[in-house]
Amino acid sequence: MLLLEEKYRQVDRLEELVPLSLRILRFKMAAVRRKSWRHGEYDALDVDSVPLADPRPGPAAQAERREMVERIEGALAKLGDRCREMFRLKLEGRTFEEIRDLMNAGSLNTVYTWDHRCRKRLLELLGGSYESRRD
Repeated sequence: MLLLEEKYRQVDRLEELVPLSLRILRFKMAAVRRKSWRHGEYDALDVDSVPLADPRPGPAAQAERREMVERIEGALAKLGDRCREMFRLKLEGRTFEEIRDLMNAGSLNTVYTWDHRCRKRLLELLGGSYESRRD
C-alpha cells in the first residue's frame, strides 16, 4: 500500500484503482513473457515428450552397408598381392615410408605409384565411382 501511495499519488479515487491494477498486471505479464523468451523457455519442449531417434541404422542402411562391404571384398579379392598388401598396411595406419621399408620398394615415389595404381584399379573394379563421392 505504501508503494501505491508513493508511486501513484495522482490516483485519488477508488474507481481509478481497478484500471490501474489491470495496467500493472498487464505490464507484469508482458515482463514474464519477455523473460521466458530471453531464457528460451517460451518455445521449449518437455524433455519427456520428445522421442529420441534410434542411433542404430535402419534396415535399409544395414542392407546398403552389407552390399557395399560385399562389393569391396569382391573387388579386393580380384586385386593382386601387392595391392592387397598395400591396402592392408595403409589400414593398419602405416606411413608410406614404413610401407616402402616393409615392401622393399626402391624409393618412396615407387610406393606412391603403386598406391595410385592400386586405388585406380580398385575404383575400376567397383564400377568406376564411389557411392559417397561428390564431384
